[in-house]
Amino acid sequence: MPVPRSKFEDLRPLSFRDPSEVLDPDELYTVYEIARLLQGLEPGAELDVETEDVLLDWAIPWMMLNAESFVFAEPRSEREPGHYGLKR
Repeated sequence: MPVPRSKFEDLRPLSFRDPSEVLDPDELYTVYEIARLLQGLEPGAELDVETEDVLLDWAIPWMMLNAESFVFAEPRSEREPGHYGLKR
């Protein structure tokens, strides 16, 4: 349900970081790892499924918004996800 603005004291502008501020240019990451990095977590941080789903809800649109900054590597096997990195 919607919540009245008056219930919140601190409203901040929504801003997204540039991919070069989040990713190491010499590494490739899964979308799951990128989602963690966007939140300031380590790429391998353990998360429950519900939290990971929320992080993916933020990471995927961010990646789409910044698509021109990324390269994509095909999965090495059918069991692996794809990997993304910064364009050089």
